[in-house]
Order: sequence, then C-alpha cells, then structure tokens
Amino acid sequence: MKKIILNSLLLIIANIALSQSKGKLDLTLTLRDGNIITGTTQKINSVLVVTPYGKLDIPIKNVSSITVGIDADKANADKIKNLCKQLANSSEDMRRKAYEELIQMPVGAIPIMDDFMFSADNQPTEYSDYTVESALSSLKASHGINENATSDDVVSIDYLYTIGGKYEFKDIELKTEYGTLTIPKSKIEKVDVMYSNDLEGQKSFKLLASKHISANNAGGWLKTNLNVKAGQILNITATGEITFASLSGNKYKPNGKVVGSGTEEGYDDYGYDSTASNYPIYGNVVFKIGENGQVMKAGDKFTGSVKNSGQLYISIYETVYNAANTGSYLVNISVK
Repeated sequence: MKKIILNSLLLIIANIALSQSKGKLDLTLTLRDGNIITGTTQKINSVLVVTPYGKLDIPIKNVSSITVGIDADKANADKIKNLCKQLANSSEDMRRKAYEELIQMPVGAIPIMDDFMFSADNQPTEYSDYTVESALSSLKASHGINENATSDDVVSIDYLYTIGGKYEFKDIELKTEYGTLTIPKSKIEKVDVMYSNDLEGQKSFKLLASKHISANNAGGWLKTNLNVKAGQILNITATGEITFASLSGNKYKPNGKVVGSGTEEGYDDYGYDSTASNYPIYGNVVFKIGENGQVMKAGDKFTGSVKNSGQLYISIYETVYNAANTGSYLVNISVK
C-alpha cells in the first residue's frame, strides 16, 4: 500500500512539473540606454520581493511588469561619501578631482550620492563650482537614469496592484531570435512580463476601466507584447463588467450592452472579416495593431484574420476618459 501511495505522489508531482514546464514566459526588456529586447526565458518561476513589511513570493504568471530600481554599491559606499565630502574642500584642485571621479562612477553610486545629499554629512559650503547635486545629475545622465528613479524595484501584479521593495537578481538570460543574451540588472530599466500556458493555448489580460480606456492618452492602450502577422487567425474573448463614471454611472459588458437596460439584447458580434460594421460602441473591447493602427471592435467574442503585422494593443472603447471608472474585463487572446 505504501508503495502505491508513493508512486501516486510521484506521479502527481511529475504532472505538476510537466504542467509548469508548459508555461511560456515572454519578456520585453527596456534598457536604460533606450534599447528594447524581446525574448523568452525558462529560468524565472517566481519573483521574491523583500519589503519593509515582509517577503512576497509572487508566481511569475501573476507578474505584469517590474520597474527596476538602482542597487546601491555598498562595497564602495565609504569611498563615494568621502568623494562627496571633498567637494567642500578649500582646494579647487581637490574639488575638481573628486567631481571628475564621481561622474565616472558606476550606476550603483547614485543611491549613495542621493542619500548623502539629504544627510547631515552634506554641510553647506561657500563653493558652488563642483556640487554633489551637479555630479549626481551628470552621473544619472551618463547612465540613462530617469530623475525619478528610485532604489526600490516596483512590481506590478495582475495589472492591478503594485508593490515596492527589493527583487534580488544578477541578470536575466533571454533567448532571442539573435541568440541567447545575458543582460545585467544594472542595464535594465523595466521588464514587461507575458506568461502563457501552452496547454491553454492563450494569454490572459486584465483591462481596468480606471486606466485602459481608448480615450486615455497616458497608458490607455494595454500593450500585449504579442506580435501578430498578416494572415494569422486572432481569437479574442472577454468577460466582466465595468462602470463608466463618464456615462452617468452606467454598467457595461464587453459587447457594449448596458446592464439593466433595454440594450441588454440585440447586439451582434462582428468578426474582422465581416462585411458588417466594425465600428465600436461604448464599453466594447477594442484592439489595434501598432500604436497608430486602426481601432477595431472585438466585443466579447471575436475571430478573424489579421490584416496587418505588428504589436497588438487592446483597450475599452470610450471617447472620454474618467479615472473614477471602476471594474475590469478579463480578456483572453490566442493567435494561430
């Protein structure tokens, strides 16, 4: 009996491992120099974020994106602080040499210098030719660091929640069409994550009514990281319910039906190849191919042949954006 139970447990574990191995992880890396690299990896199963309130171990399939912070160069912290102090030295030559050394520092010096600026060690000085603030701005510019960048890594979960903390990793190994690349964390600004399960054959997205609205010019279109090609078959299904603050608080379904009104029935679902009108109505799930592509109606169910090649974007159709909108749609997409 024990042997049978053991064999059964081993079989269950094997099945779990097999199902996990079927998952495909597509990553889009935005580098600090502006370059973008897309590829796949099988080496990340979860994201362990250390926060002031404890540790969170987030399954990679639930991670939407990671905004990478700057890891402090703790090994050289004392040296960096001493160089900052030398900027207040009475000797101009010493100030100049300290400044020149600071602006040549690796990216890890930025958090150390940032902390020094607001510490008691940063004493007022009569000299303004070489300052910590100036050196810090120059160093950020040389490494392509945004002025608003922080030392924390910020993880977006299910397109809905964000958590700040430390996600410790040295680099990301990415399999691309040009070969396998290993990109150090220090070179990465953002990681967009797309997880799909080959057993399901589709990818899932959450459209938030408070953000993903076609009229919102600041992030209203969700980038799916799906590159489609002309001739492929695109399948989109959507469920959920949203409330438009911009439309008197009415509730909508993905096919444009207004919940609890006379418009609950009577809408047709049109495919991409249909001769019927594809013009979207309020509440519809819509898509476009490329940032400047034509806005097309998907509704709650769409199947059609792709006419153009490019990146697939999805959103909720509305001509006015109101951040007070609530609710969300779950959108499943497959491309064959």
